[in-house]
Amino acid sequence: MPEPRSWPLGWVCPNIYANTAVLPFLWDFCCQDTPARKMRRFLRAGHDPVRERLKRDLFQFNKTVEHGFPHQPSALGYSPFLRLMAIGTRSGAIKLYGAPGVEFMGLHEENNTVMQIHFIPDQCQLVTLLDDNSLHLWSLKQHGGASELREEHRFTLKGPPGSPPSATQITAVLPHSSREVLYLGTESGNIFVVELPSLRVLEDRTISSEAVLQRVPEDNCNRRSCELVEALREHPKNPDQILIGYSRGLIVLWDLQNSKVTHHFLGSQQLENLYWQRDGSKFISCHYDGSYTQWPVSSDNRQPEPLENTVPYGPFPCKAISKIYWQTTKNGLPYIIFQGGMPRASYGDRHSISVIHGSQQTAFDFTSRVIDFFIIFSSEPAAEFDDPSAMVVLAEEELVVIDLKTAGWPAVHPPYLASLHCSAITCSHHVSNIPLKLWERIISAGSKQNIHYSTMPWPIDGGTNIAPDPPQRDLLLTGHEDGTVRFWDASGVCLHLLYKLSTVRVFLTDADPNDNMNTLGEDEWPPLRKVGTFDPYSDDPRLGIQKIYLCKYSGYLAVAGTAGQVLVMELNDEDAEHVVDHAEADLLQDQEGYRWKGHEKLKTRDGPVRFEAGFQPFVLVQCQPPAVVTSLALHSEWKLVAFGTSHGFGLFDHQQKRLVFVKCTLHPSDQLALEGPLSRVKSLKKSLRQSFRRIRRSRVSSRKRRGGGNASEVQEANAKFDQDTLQEMELAPVQRKIEARSAEDSFTGFVRTLYFADTFLRDSSRHCPSLWAGTNGGTVYAFCLRVPPAERRMDEPVRAEQAKEIQLMHRAPVVGILVLDGRSTPLPEPLEVAHDLSKSPDMQGSHQLLVVSEEQFKVFTLPKVSSKLKLKLTALEGCRVRKVTVANFGSCKTDDYSENDLAVLTNLGDIQIISLPFLKLQIRYPCIRKEDVSGIASCVFTKYGQGFYLISPSEFERFSLSTKWLVEPRCIVDVPEVTTNNHVHSKAGVENAARKSRGPGKSPGDYGEDERKSGRLMEHALLNDEKVLKEIQSTLEGGRGSYAERNSARSPLGHGLSNGGAD
Repeated sequence: MPEPRSWPLGWVCPNIYANTAVLPFLWDFCCQDTPARKMRRFLRAGHDPVRERLKRDLFQFNKTVEHGFPHQPSALGYSPFLRLMAIGTRSGAIKLYGAPGVEFMGLHEENNTVMQIHFIPDQCQLVTLLDDNSLHLWSLKQHGGASELREEHRFTLKGPPGSPPSATQITAVLPHSSREVLYLGTESGNIFVVELPSLRVLEDRTISSEAVLQRVPEDNCNRRSCELVEALREHPKNPDQILIGYSRGLIVLWDLQNSKVTHHFLGSQQLENLYWQRDGSKFISCHYDGSYTQWPVSSDNRQPEPLENTVPYGPFPCKAISKIYWQTTKNGLPYIIFQGGMPRASYGDRHSISVIHGSQQTAFDFTSRVIDFFIIFSSEPAAEFDDPSAMVVLAEEELVVIDLKTAGWPAVHPPYLASLHCSAITCSHHVSNIPLKLWERIISAGSKQNIHYSTMPWPIDGGTNIAPDPPQRDLLLTGHEDGTVRFWDASGVCLHLLYKLSTVRVFLTDADPNDNMNTLGEDEWPPLRKVGTFDPYSDDPRLGIQKIYLCKYSGYLAVAGTAGQVLVMELNDEDAEHVVDHAEADLLQDQEGYRWKGHEKLKTRDGPVRFEAGFQPFVLVQCQPPAVVTSLALHSEWKLVAFGTSHGFGLFDHQQKRLVFVKCTLHPSDQLALEGPLSRVKSLKKSLRQSFRRIRRSRVSSRKRRGGGNASEVQEANAKFDQDTLQEMELAPVQRKIEARSAEDSFTGFVRTLYFADTFLRDSSRHCPSLWAGTNGGTVYAFCLRVPPAERRMDEPVRAEQAKEIQLMHRAPVVGILVLDGRSTPLPEPLEVAHDLSKSPDMQGSHQLLVVSEEQFKVFTLPKVSSKLKLKLTALEGCRVRKVTVANFGSCKTDDYSENDLAVLTNLGDIQIISLPFLKLQIRYPCIRKEDVSGIASCVFTKYGQGFYLISPSEFERFSLSTKWLVEPRCIVDVPEVTTNNHVHSKAGVENAARKSRGPGKSPGDYGEDERKSGRLMEHALLNDEKVLKEIQSTLEGGRGSYAERNSARSPLGHGLSNGGAD
């Protein structure tokens, strides 16, 4: 007998049992084996084709762009023709930058250090040299209507069998102006010629060291004079001559046509580098002893003596000058610019570049090692003078550009490549859709901080950004170890610094904030001047920012730090001097038996404090004990701020400047919470001890069971085993049984989340303001708040009373709390309805409470707080929720549909989108490598389905979960076309130089999985970099210790890369 057919969901037959005559007919109808019934056998449970199509219109995962400064840069190149700059890294990545928004990214298949980058003259090509001695030719080409960076060829110079590696170890690369060959200098002194673009060695054109020695008088050199080619430079006026510099000081001018030495120059010191003057009549050499020498080149004297030999910072022993420029000007005074040369004894540890122009001399002092630098000057062949305009310096931790046209040589504010880690990042906060007025006020405050910067336009301006204007203004706020908060424009491709807020002035520290590190005496020598923003040293680690909360409607900002300090600020357009009010919140409430063993609180300044325009603190709440603030919430309409630590939480009325209440959540066993900053070593030891105890207990109990107990004990054990097995079998395949945690686990009182809501807490007839708090021990506290009306707000106090306390059975940490209104929509932000940016919440229907723990999502009805439904995470791999937020997803097909869902990041590094209010898993994307605890901990979601996380101490990876909100580079680069007579013509601009090239009319949802994976090329570049673990671990709190996901799939030879993506 066939089984009866199931009724459609929601179908109701009225009075079906009233007429018994219809029952046989209904039974026969249900038992028919219809074709539709047969088809439903093959549909997955819950499969809805309409919903599946809608999901494709809503959700799409893309890694779009990387913000910040490349981690561990190792090489720098510049093309005056394209006006593009290239940066290579130790992990084999290469990035090209032009005008703001013009970015290209590529990755060598080998994760080797990029040693040198050279652009081919007047071409959209460049050559990279890696530390494995391989050469790689890259091209910017048109492909499918898009411009992309493509690796064309690779080549490794090999010597004859049996020859040592030094025979072909490349030390110098010279792309010839003919665009046909490369000259490769080696450690052996030989110079090999390689054809372009095939990268084939032209053996008959090799310039051997023996051939050079034969043409140099014997009394002036020996065989060792021609070891290691240090520099190769083409004659600026005669392309048939190249200048060859050997490390031991010998320099020769080689005639390529006749294969002979026309001039030779004998230096007495080890050579470092060479540079031609523009007219070719002279060149300058720099040396290991800190000197530079000027040499004449004339047809009369084949062995000229130097015109001038100078040790600019002598007479004491000096460091080597590793690179030098000699730039001519119209006024006759040249610019002499060189790296190094400082006195060894006193300034040997300085990273400097000196600029000399007439009587002006400045040694720019950088806080990190200088990788390389170049000068931007007139590149027109007909120009008579160089007339340098800017100096671009790539340091190990930042990019610095100096304006050489403006008096005083000020720095230029960079529009990209921001040094995010100028002080280590400790937290992040994103705010979407900033009102225009607040945006302008922040920019105005930031502009007053930038008056020392040059006003010259950004000099690296190749290409054209054609990306559409950002649809809204977004802010990314980063908290730093030195007590600063930086406001970044995160609306588009370029992450640009708008404003920097410092909290240091409120406190007494060892350093005076009015100190000027650049102040020099008139007679000070060398004339050092500090430049750049990178400063990894903090005056006091207690200043570190841990939590940030900005209300974009009122302009209130709350900032909390490492030593229990909570500052509430408001935006002021003018400088002001005022007293910051102080209040203390004793979270232990004088409980006996507890003694704080951690750091002391920060000492505050007495009397009025002067603050510059911008966000100015007006009240300080100091938590006692001064532990790290772990959660923060601000309600600007009620003028309340809530804060939590590992000891409890409190509520402060910042309008009346009065503490409303504190609640201690400390468990008697939470001794670690009293030991200051979270000691991961101690907690790890405790975890290991607990694990070993459990193992020992299980072994002892198993031995006892094997030890011949009576029959009843054996039967009891078997029955218990069978019962446990049945319980496990009854669980759904994607879920698991959640084991209750012990109440004695450490940090159960650790407050993980705070949430304000206007909802029904006492009864279903009246709603009231409320504060919710979730702890590490799975406890949720709810407090009813009585906020006086506006007319009596300053006269009557805010009152609070605990109304509910929920204890989750499995005691997993609570990471998120959310209240849904009668339409199952999340409650709007404070003041959002007042600004007509959101609908008023439905207060007629019943509200629901969503509690998100690390292991499950659970919905309760309000005000009864009875369980309604829940979703358990799969834990086949030990899945835990790490970050959760509500995001709005709009359809890419129509503007009329959008929905609110939960975006969830787990400890496995994947992102899950879960529907509201039914808690159905919509889709899952792998995002971060699960070993990268630091990247997962640093992740921050946006309100519209995007996110950021650290892939290195200095770089944010930006990703998008939405088909509608996608920020990625789009640009045009003019591609030159060289004719047979070597004249350069400009071809039509190539469109859409995007990170992942997209064909015409192609939507984000049209990408295949392989194409999406290729967008993670830059992460793969850092996969094997073990140092990153220690660098990020020291900056982020919470047991973070690995590194961001690097795509394991390598980029094949010739794989098209468009701004970091693959085609």
